[in-house]
Amino acid sequence: MKTFFDNNGHQVDFSSKDEFGDAWHVLVLTCWNGRWVVTRHKVRGLEFPGGKREKGETIEEAAVREVYEETGGKVDKLLYLGQYRVHAVSGPFIKSIYFAELTELVRKDDYLETEGPVLLDKLPDHLKTDSRYSFIMRDEVIPLSIDRLRQILPDCKSYQ
Repeated sequence: MKTFFDNNGHQVDFSSKDEFGDAWHVLVLTCWNGRWVVTRHKVRGLEFPGGKREKGETIEEAAVREVYEETGGKVDKLLYLGQYRVHAVSGPFIKSIYFAELTELVRKDDYLETEGPVLLDKLPDHLKTDSRYSFIMRDEVIPLSIDRLRQILPDCKSYQ
């Protein structure tokens, strides 16, 4: 487990295991045709798709639904990368992290709270200081998740 503080000053615990309990939030690192797929949130900026689990839904079902709602991406299978717990003032919450290579990216009329997909050849070298990106992208979660992905799939070209 690794511990750090996010941009809001909250302690964050990151683990490649499922050790924090039942997650109600999800974050999905997505790729399509060798490019990263992020979404442009209308308030926060660029970020990987994710959100909250709905009642009666598994965390995996939430991941697939959120990716489609926010990007139009179709997920065939998810690869579990880990989870993190944020010790927020309003109470702690747990987010599961997945990786998905999309099988299709369809154009939609409505992407809900986002403006749809943005394709990136690579993430910026200075992600932590790039104001185009959501605060969700600017702490240690994304680099730790990509490191985990490299451990699991060392030959994957998507995250190069």
